[in-house]
Amino acid sequence: MSNYPLLSLAIWVPIVAGGIVLLTGGDRNAPMARMLALVGAVLGFLVTLPLWTGFDVSQGAMQFVELHSWIPRFNIHYHLGVDGISMLFVILNAFITIIVVAAGWEVIKEKVAQYMAAFLIMSGLMNGIFTALDGILFYVFFEASLIPLYLIIGVWGGPRRVYAAFKFFLYTLFGSLLFLIAQMFLFFQSGGSFSILDWHQLPLGMAPQIGVFLAFLIAFAVKVPMWPVHTWLPDAHVEAPTGGSIVLAAIGLKLGAYGFLRFSLPIAPDASHELSGLVIALSLIAVVYIGFVALIQEDMKKLVAYSSIAHMGFVTLGFFMFSAMGIEGALVQMVSHGFVSGAMFFSIGVMYDRVHSRQIADYGGVVHTMPKFAALFMLFSMANAGLPATSGFVGEFMVILGAVKFNFWVAFAAATSLILGAAYTLWMYKRVIFGEVANHHVAELSDINGREFAILAVLALCTLWMGLYPQAFTDFMHASVNDLLRHVAISKIQ
Repeated sequence: MSNYPLLSLAIWVPIVAGGIVLLTGGDRNAPMARMLALVGAVLGFLVTLPLWTGFDVSQGAMQFVELHSWIPRFNIHYHLGVDGISMLFVILNAFITIIVVAAGWEVIKEKVAQYMAAFLIMSGLMNGIFTALDGILFYVFFEASLIPLYLIIGVWGGPRRVYAAFKFFLYTLFGSLLFLIAQMFLFFQSGGSFSILDWHQLPLGMAPQIGVFLAFLIAFAVKVPMWPVHTWLPDAHVEAPTGGSIVLAAIGLKLGAYGFLRFSLPIAPDASHELSGLVIALSLIAVVYIGFVALIQEDMKKLVAYSSIAHMGFVTLGFFMFSAMGIEGALVQMVSHGFVSGAMFFSIGVMYDRVHSRQIADYGGVVHTMPKFAALFMLFSMANAGLPATSGFVGEFMVILGAVKFNFWVAFAAATSLILGAAYTLWMYKRVIFGEVANHHVAELSDINGREFAILAVLALCTLWMGLYPQAFTDFMHASVNDLLRHVAISKIQ
């Protein structure tokens, strides 16, 4: 355990670095802005590593806790802490920030400082979400993280970027308002406390629990996103620049899923059990129906966006079976999805930068001109389809294993998505990469450069590491997941 304010450093180092990058000004100083952004991202990652090395895996309680009074009149505190559930996401977020800064190194030519700063500031705000133990502090970070992503899509996105940015913002803002109302209710019920850990102990009747649960469900379902409030995601992904898509898929979607574990299950355990059938049904629709939707997509980015919704369906399914296997599988799936979806979107960005098209029909025979890229893209496509020995397999396998114990037919429906995932991912890969060289654009392609190879190679190593040795990740989760399950098993109805 460290005496240093590691969690504050994880939040404020990237935010301050983003502010410094902004000070470089216009594009005449773009090289300096890029270099400062990379230094800031690397520092932001380095300060999170002691969380991994200093974490006590035998403890399920909060660690690295920081507590300072913030607004005494309303009993609001600057209260931070991580457990085995949230710690991995702080490190993943900091790692992905390095990837997106490197991904935009040559591609972003205008407003470079502002682009890089937006990602650094967003990284710090998202770490705030994963570490906040005060309801209002969580809400401030939760809402503030929308702003950089809104700007990234709206300023550096595609032709329909303004529409996509507004749709993203309005959907998520609506859910957040219900979340705030639920927090106000819990504040009064707890006698004036905004401590999330106090809310976990709060005895509530079934009716208040259901009301709170439904408010949380809508807020977090939009973020995940779950069917049927998922329609903003494909638009946001298609219009976002490559870095925006990577962060949105790798970290942004995890915020809603994390909210279920930090708020819905421990605060309203009885309602969670009562309404678990609803969440499982919505999850299975996402897993199966969205898989079929992905199958007919002609835009590569939209196909991977829909596959993200299907993969996140596995996450919410795992949570609401109330088993250690299911929840740990869902958490592994969340981390894996960060690596695999980030790599898939970066790979599509690599091709888009050269051909300026994401249409599958505009490609074919890429393996002849980009063999190194084709090999790495194959690994990530296989991981996206759930190939054993890749990270994409481990989480889905654990969730399905938990589902077999819970209900065979739920497991059967979930397992069909593995076939669908293989179908849409590998069919896309086959049409884009294999066959004869389709046109002069493909014939003139150049293989990945050193920067692109380094990014894909690092993500490939992470994908294989997690696939071959998932215990390096699951060890951190056990104690916290078991604590959560004990909490959820106790009725709060007085």
